[in-house]
Amino acid sequence: MLRQINSDALLRFALQEQVFTAGEAMAVTGLTRATVLGVCHALVDAGWLEEVDDSAAAARTNKGRPARRYQLREAAGVVVGLDAGESYFTTIVADLRGRELGLRRQNVDSKMLGRSGRCAAARELIGLALHDSGHEADDVLLTVVGVPAPIDAHGTSPEGEFWHLMNSGFASHLHGKVVVENDANLAAIAERAHKPSANLATLLTGERFGAGLIVDGRLLRGPRGGAGEMRFLDTITAGKFVPDEGSTDGFGALARKWARSRIHSHGGQSTLRHIPEGEINAEDVFQAAREGDPFAGDIIARLGARLARIAVVLSSLLDIERVIIAGGISRAIEPVLEQARCLLPADSGVPLPDLVASTFGAEVVVKGAIESALTQVRREPAAFLPRAPRT
Repeated sequence: MLRQINSDALLRFALQEQVFTAGEAMAVTGLTRATVLGVCHALVDAGWLEEVDDSAAAARTNKGRPARRYQLREAAGVVVGLDAGESYFTTIVADLRGRELGLRRQNVDSKMLGRSGRCAAARELIGLALHDSGHEADDVLLTVVGVPAPIDAHGTSPEGEFWHLMNSGFASHLHGKVVVENDANLAAIAERAHKPSANLATLLTGERFGAGLIVDGRLLRGPRGGAGEMRFLDTITAGKFVPDEGSTDGFGALARKWARSRIHSHGGQSTLRHIPEGEINAEDVFQAAREGDPFAGDIIARLGARLARIAVVLSSLLDIERVIIAGGISRAIEPVLEQARCLLPADSGVPLPDLVASTFGAEVVVKGAIESALTQVRREPAAFLPRAPRT
């Protein structure tokens, strides 16, 4: 047991460092020199570490043999992140320090594919990304998959046709160890790694809407994985805008719905009139608003009012410090944030959260999947077996 604890401590150190000596490892881990050298030798044999050639260091000194130096073996393994959305998949292959080695993305028709088809498409896409990175399926230590469905601690989702389709059974159809997680939770993990905060809400929005909630440094999940499903929006927004507004509608979906449902009754001028009503999309609305279109500007204002109410509720319930709008729409969301900031009450008596846009764009979920995979490897490295050196 003690040997395993020492091995895990040294391996966690190696996963964070480049080249290191026994003395440097001793200073961080608190282990003795003899223990460090013994553990390093065992980790070299196991395939985790490799000893660095010290000929260059020896040439620079006349004080005898330099200290042995070690580093994480680059071929020890990789991790894979997969954003398995409803209409697209994105996958990244990364080394054990988080450097991206391969990225692939493709559109999918989930209703046509079904559960088995989604798993097959994921397997193929990951295979292509691994090929791009020069690795094989056996090199993968862990794959983390993000899906748009509530996920409990065991990787399962509540009853529901859509949720059952999205949580397609990846754990039993992809190679090696697989962890399935809610996509908004992974987005929150990515944002916390990018800018550490103990209390934040990451609102993953586009066509759908979900939240990854981190409070007191811990990700909130709930017994059925529904902590971030935001069903309270049905109560605080009911009837405010259009009858078909629902709690799962993302800002992209709402912008499109509101524009299509109201453009025919709008009495003023709008560049959106030049687009067939059934073809107006969210990008058209945001572009028109940037160009000063008053009809599109009204939609932006309505989105801002919705976001302001959400921010106040999250702040009141959870004392959230930062609300981050994430997803593909985040690069265009600043006008909505400006509207929402203006509507936040100045006399609430308590600090209100900062409203910011994610910088990850459409890759926020897959970035969080990689971060989650690396965290799990670092936390319990003994649970993973490195790829043995090829002979």
